[in-house]
Amino acid sequence: MRVDTAPKHAARSTSEWWRSAIIYQVYPRSFADSNGDGMGDLPGITSRMGSLASLGIDAIWLSPFMRSPQKDAGYDVSDYTDVDPLFGTLQDFDAMVSAAHAAGIRVLIDLVPNHTSSQHRWFQAALAAVEGSPEREFYHFKDGRGESGELPPNNWLSLFGGPAWTRTTNADGSLGQWYCHLFDSSQPDLNWENPLVQEAFEDILRFWLDRGVDGFRVDQPHAMGKAPGLPDHPDIERAGAGFIEGEPSPPMWFQESVHPIFRRWRAVLDSYEGERAMCGEAYVLPLSFMALWVRPDEFHQTFNFRFLDSEWNSQIIFETINESFAAFDAVGAPSTWVLSNHDVIRHASRMGGVKGRPTASDGIGPKSAQPDRELGLKRARAATLFTLALPGSMYLYQGEELGLPEHTTLADEFRQDPTFYRTGGVRVGRDGCRVPLPWEAGAGPANGFNSTGKAWLPQPEIYAEYSRDRQDGVQGSTLELYKLAIRLRKELKLGDGSFEWVPEFTNEKTLGFRNGEILVIHNFGSEPLQLPALKIVASSQNGLTLGATLSADQTVWLAV
Repeated sequence: MRVDTAPKHAARSTSEWWRSAIIYQVYPRSFADSNGDGMGDLPGITSRMGSLASLGIDAIWLSPFMRSPQKDAGYDVSDYTDVDPLFGTLQDFDAMVSAAHAAGIRVLIDLVPNHTSSQHRWFQAALAAVEGSPEREFYHFKDGRGESGELPPNNWLSLFGGPAWTRTTNADGSLGQWYCHLFDSSQPDLNWENPLVQEAFEDILRFWLDRGVDGFRVDQPHAMGKAPGLPDHPDIERAGAGFIEGEPSPPMWFQESVHPIFRRWRAVLDSYEGERAMCGEAYVLPLSFMALWVRPDEFHQTFNFRFLDSEWNSQIIFETINESFAAFDAVGAPSTWVLSNHDVIRHASRMGGVKGRPTASDGIGPKSAQPDRELGLKRARAATLFTLALPGSMYLYQGEELGLPEHTTLADEFRQDPTFYRTGGVRVGRDGCRVPLPWEAGAGPANGFNSTGKAWLPQPEIYAEYSRDRQDGVQGSTLELYKLAIRLRKELKLGDGSFEWVPEFTNEKTLGFRNGEILVIHNFGSEPLQLPALKIVASSQNGLTLGATLSADQTVWLAV
């Protein structure tokens, strides 16, 4: 590891909240259920706002709650300016925002611009319209290939499995054109070359900004633009539905046409008071390429998927942190850090023996090798403490503050992820990381998620062990470790701080860096590590004292 050539990051004194924020992802259907129907809702979030505030977070990001037929857990939106009745009403949303702001918590919401639901009025109008009509120009409709149009227009594949095209049926029963969907067939892709689509979404942004939201997390922004003519993917055999890093962009990813759209969105946000922010879920690699998405007039920040995919391997983490600071500092954007979200195996399970994250939109099933829960939690706690000391913004996924593992034995009968069905069960999908939260152990089968015990996905029995009430105020618990680390991060201004590797603790067995007056060390080796005689500020290793050794898979913060 060449520490001498690694980039350094300078401290930055700024009032821009999003540069150093702790943003907590709320998955509404699994957070808290106020009416006992088994589905989390907006009043449920409002009822637990005090618990969120006690964690010390700066903002919440809500996964989709807009009106939807729920074919893909709300990422198939049928009305962008209304709340789905599953979650409540617009008035419930307003009340939730007011409660969050009163608690000093900002609110970001998910925006899904690449595709709508097939039940959206725009798509229904397109289906009813004739070929070549203005209604069909809202989406990507094309004639099929072959003698009678029986073959898809190109070779694109869906990320959820199968082809990225579905053929329509005309009113007279004859077969018609095909429409594009990079995800499920219930999620037709919008045509972002159409100015009317662009205008419609700017109105959607204003609708929610006028209701007081502090910004947006934008879903799949790198998929919105499509190459003119929708040509074949030139390397479908190697790349499948995706891309190959460092090679030319496929026709459905990373098109230059999206950047003017994001600049207009940024102008809309900048026209409002209160530092509204926009984060892109841009799976763009290398990070030097992703940096083009966070130039000063585009997104404020993007997710750092390179860090999420690091496998908690010392060499990969070392390289990823270096790449992050080099890329994002070059354009004046903050680095972001994330260990879990609603699309990947929870890191408390991933780090228990499951290397990396499997194929996108996949998880661990009952027939898979099962992770080591004890090892996974130990590594997850240490990884979180290490990451919370890095300058920049960090995203937390609901339940990780409890050390929740993945539900790895969910029965097929309960699965709802479209990936499971589109692959005939070969890929189990993402349901395992989306199971409702346990709040109070023994308070019904759902452990306080609601008063009835109903749950759209059942909790495993082990979740009672991780419930919030069993950890709140308990010294050494994962919840208290999160609270302490977040509080110290703010007091010590680590989010706006500096970064440089410390050579004597940076090698294959340890990683050590300095942020201001804090030395952070993680032991990747198998043997205890002798620590310098410095004051212990925080540690994932319970009972660690001055002069003691740091055990394997543990992290410590020391005062320099």
